[in-house]
Amino acid sequence: MKILCFGSLNIDLVYKVDEFVKAKETIASISMEKFCGGKGLNQSIALKRAGSNIYHGGLIGEDGEILKIALKNANVNVENVRLTQTKTGNAIIQLDKHGQNCILLYGGANEAITKVDVDIVLENFEKGDYILLQNEISCVDYIIDKAYEKGMIIALNPSPMNDRILGYALDKISWFILNEVEGMALTKSSDIDRVLDKMVHKFPSAKILLTLGEKGASLYADGEIYNREIFETSVVDTTAAGDTFTGYFLSSIMQNKSYEKSLEIATMAASICVSELGASNSIPKLSKVLSRLDCKAD
Repeated sequence: MKILCFGSLNIDLVYKVDEFVKAKETIASISMEKFCGGKGLNQSIALKRAGSNIYHGGLIGEDGEILKIALKNANVNVENVRLTQTKTGNAIIQLDKHGQNCILLYGGANEAITKVDVDIVLENFEKGDYILLQNEISCVDYIIDKAYEKGMIIALNPSPMNDRILGYALDKISWFILNEVEGMALTKSSDIDRVLDKMVHKFPSAKILLTLGEKGASLYADGEIYNREIFETSVVDTTAAGDTFTGYFLSSIMQNKSYEKSLEIATMAASICVSELGASNSIPKLSKVLSRLDCKAD
């Protein structure tokens, strides 16, 4: 069994500020750093560090070789990362003194993916393989259709949330991994306490993992609901926390760990991630995650 993360590859420029810049305002940043990112890249690295045999599919421009190198250095298979003439995806990230962020995305090569690109990549996968998708690339609707035809297990992290997602064949999704904002948008509900129930009603054949920030996470699977609290930590940067959680949870599920254990591992991995600055570089290795869990158990 293989897992393909068909997703975004971004060069992240992180500006540290006291407060986010407002309309008509010019402020000076405290610092600026360059990182390898993109939800796809982050989730691929998280999957690998969690112990999965991960393949990444996506496009970069000539300015994006650093991203391919980052994936290689993390031992992610990059045979399906291809070059295009479009500039590489880019993210401008403001990081405030509370560790919160706001992000401006330029899709670039991520939005240049065509049906031909999809067909070339999916030729290398078969029935029973997993595919993880986000919403930072083009042709997601086509990828879902083709992966479903092949009998792949489709996991969707519908981020960033926009109207394009509502046009996807969401009944073909096996796993939804989403936060409360995305859940409210998909269910058209303003009541966070009802989002999980509405997701289950709307997608009865899917397993649904809803992350709730400081309130932890709730999982619906096989007719049962599982709740998980967060591990308290000092928050430095939340940029890749959700991607870390997604990668670690899905990897644990693929390793046949229980739902409860998978939630525990993913939650600890995310708590370590937010305690460090950066995106992919802040994703912890499995040994560190397990060590922290052992300490909690003592």
